[in-house]
Parts: sequence; structure tokens; C-alpha cells
Amino acid sequence: MSYLQHFKLSEQPFRLTPDPDFIYWSKQHARAKAYMESTIWLADGFVVITGEIGSGKTTLLQSFLSEIEDNVVYAVVSQTQLTPTQFLQAVLTEFGFKPFNLRKVELLDMLNMFLIEQYSNGKKVVLIVDEAQNLTRKVLEEIRMISGIETHKEKVLRIILAGQPELRDKLDAPSLKQLVQRVRLRFHLRALDPRETKEYIEHRLTIGGRDEELFANACFDIIYRFTGGVPRLINTLCDTALLCAFADEKTSIDEGDVLAAVEELNWREHKSDTGVHEKLQQVQKRAPDSAAVTQIAVRSNGEVLAEYTFPLGRVIVGRSPDNEIYVKSKFVSRHHAQLVSAENGCVIEDLNSTNGLFLGAKQVKKYHLRDGDVVSIGVHELVYRDLRLAEQETGDPADDQITDDEEADDQDSAVNEQ
Repeated sequence: MSYLQHFKLSEQPFRLTPDPDFIYWSKQHARAKAYMESTIWLADGFVVITGEIGSGKTTLLQSFLSEIEDNVVYAVVSQTQLTPTQFLQAVLTEFGFKPFNLRKVELLDMLNMFLIEQYSNGKKVVLIVDEAQNLTRKVLEEIRMISGIETHKEKVLRIILAGQPELRDKLDAPSLKQLVQRVRLRFHLRALDPRETKEYIEHRLTIGGRDEELFANACFDIIYRFTGGVPRLINTLCDTALLCAFADEKTSIDEGDVLAAVEELNWREHKSDTGVHEKLQQVQKRAPDSAAVTQIAVRSNGEVLAEYTFPLGRVIVGRSPDNEIYVKSKFVSRHHAQLVSAENGCVIEDLNSTNGLFLGAKQVKKYHLRDGDVVSIGVHELVYRDLRLAEQETGDPADDQITDDEEADDQDSAVNEQ
């Protein structure tokens, strides 16, 4: 009897090869995918996705690519230890050219003509660079330059950079300040928490054809202790545990099988080995209320349904439960809009939603909010409060308070009519 038949499986559930059919949509994986999807709608800026080794970046990219529509042309460059000229050749090769033995100026001209041609034909072009942490500063600067190719209306190349945490450090270097200013969205894909680890294992077993419980509940805590919630490590440990149980002719997995697998792999507890557990716990804690700068009240028919407060940063509004602001309504898109709170206030931006955003009777695409503004989203309303203004009212006026004239200028430049 084979391994799969023994455990009543139709497919190997814990293979290490990335497979979009097995992807588990944790809240953060769903959010990272939403950010990647936003590149299709919004052409002005990069999206940067980072994550630990084995956190599921490649599987996420494959899932994103499997759902791309026919009007999108894409290239994926994953060999990134290249010179600027080699990088341009790699990009053009992915787009179907044979750009060898050409000078750099000829490569740039070829790419420029290709992008303009695709735009003229109604196509959107996406460049995905995987393992981007290996890119040199010169290549990153080259990417910034080609991102500027545009028509009289918009940029014509959408770019996603994906890589390990070192990519974040590299982008924060002062020499890449111009590139970072063009980054629209940055997201770090963390490891799974204990609950998600259990759900991840059960999800993969279900996709693999198992319709009965296979792992005893006591196993999941041990698996988390030794993997830190990193998907690739979870796969390795669970697959080894299955092999240990199969060798002993057992039809289910208990904690003894998991510990036997740990011994086979010669692993130590993840926390004592790398310290990642402590870092994850620190990252996953929400900022204290004292750090909150933005308050959003969700109203319907004049009744406040929920209130949210947020620190500096970006949050997503939509009807999907993975959003920070969850609005359950058929009139609200899955990822409807984003709110970006910064030192100079908060901006709301439509994410190509079906029904749009409205300030009064005027539809807006991107808008710099004023304290007290009410934005309509379907049949619901979002009421914005700047919590920093409340703090100023209880103390001395801020020296850098914006004048009414300056705010009016801001509003005029920020509102984009339909």
C-alpha cells in the first residue's frame, strides 16, 4: 500500500513545491494579494512584498498570476544577480524578445516601444521581480528609471518587487530615496500564528483528499513550537511525521510521531534556535491606543455600527473579512478603498471599486480628508476624525497648524472628479 492510500489521500498535502491549489488564505496572505491586484488598477507606483524564507511568497505570486486577466501582459524575473544590462535583457526575454548582443540604449528603446505598443492595444503590462533582495543598487535604480515610461495620461509599466526581509533594509538606504518615494504599497508577510498553523495543516489535508481528522490536537502546539508558523517548515515537519507514522503502520498522527519527526530532522525549538517567536509576537501586537491618529466611524441610516482607531500607516476598507475596516454590504467591493494616515493627515483612495467613493454628491478617486468629513461607500458612511486635533485642543496650538487657505488648496488638488 502506498503512502497516499495508507492515509486516504489523493495528493501529497505537504509537498515543498509551491502549488497555488494548496494556498491557505490567512488574513495577511489575502491582504498581500489585494496589494498585488491593486497594481493592475493603479499604475503609479511600485508594490513591495517581503517575507521570511518559506513564508509563501512564491505560492502567493503564482496564485496571483493564475488569475490575471487576458488584457494583462506580464513578465517574471527571478534570477536577480545581474548587471543593469543583463536585467534589461532578462525582462525583454520574458516578454518574448531575443535581446542579446544589443547595447543598453537599444534595449531601453526596445522596451519603451514594446510598452507603448501594448498600451495602444489596450493591454496592461506588469513586471514581477522575485528574489529582489539580490538586486544591486544600480539595477534597482534602473528599475526606477523604466518605471517612469509613460504616455501623456499614465505610467505604462506596473512593478511588483518580492523578496526576503533584506529587501526592506536595502530600500531604506539613503541612495535609493527616489525609488522608495515611488513605492505605493509595502507589505511584510509574517509567519502564521498558532491558530492559523492548525488551520493551514487542516486546509492542506482537505485539499489533499483527507475528509477525516488525521493529526491529534496535541500535535499542533508541538508543530508550532518547532516551525514558528513558517509554512515551508510546517510542510517539512508534517510530511516527515506522516512518513514516521507510515513506517510504524499507524493510521493517524499523535504527538509521538511529531516528536519522532523532529528527532529525524534534528530540529530544536524554533524560538530557542532563531528567536523568531519573540519577534513575531512583537510585530503582531497592535499599536497602543495612545499611538492612534485616525478614527473611522462606520454609519448606516444615521446609526454608528462600528468605530476603528489606527496609528500611522495604511488600512483597507471592504466587504472581505480580511480588511481592517470590514463593511458587510453587497454595495461594497471586496477591497473597496484604502486609508493612508501620515504626518500631514489622512488620504482615502478608491481601489477600483464597483460603486466608488462619494463626498456629498461628488465622486472622488483620491481625497485628502478633513476632520469630520463623511465619505459614502455604498449605503454606508465613513466618518473621519483626526485624533491629533483633539489632542491639540487640550493643549497648546501646534506651531505647524495648516491655515484654512492652505487646506482649501489641498482639497482642490486632491479631489478627482469622475
